[in-house]
Amino acid sequence: MKGSCLCGAVTYEIDQLDMPIRHCHCRTCQKAHAAAFATTAGAMRKHFRWLEGEEVRSSFESSPGKKRWFCRTCGSHLIAEREGQPHVIVRVATLDDDRRWRVPAPSLAPA
Repeated sequence: MKGSCLCGAVTYEIDQLDMPIRHCHCRTCQKAHAAAFATTAGAMRKHFRWLEGEEVRSSFESSPGKKRWFCRTCGSHLIAEREGQPHVIVRVATLDDDRRWRVPAPSLAPA
């Protein structure tokens, strides 16, 4: 699966999502994304690769030990990571591909 920022300058690729898709609504995610929550999922580091955009990719430490990576051109947040953890936290909305990662819609049939 490939992902990118809004302007397309920074791209990445992951082989698979290794952790469930979830909504984080901590105050830091709310501020970083200017939204009520950020939809995230974990990918093991061995399954994640930056492809393009090293010259415009930047990061900041949003809380002790947590680094958020974003595009300096358009401001899109792409991933977050904590040093020493075996995974990165992908911002699901930045994935570009056919959305194989979507959770199936619940059935509307009576139970």
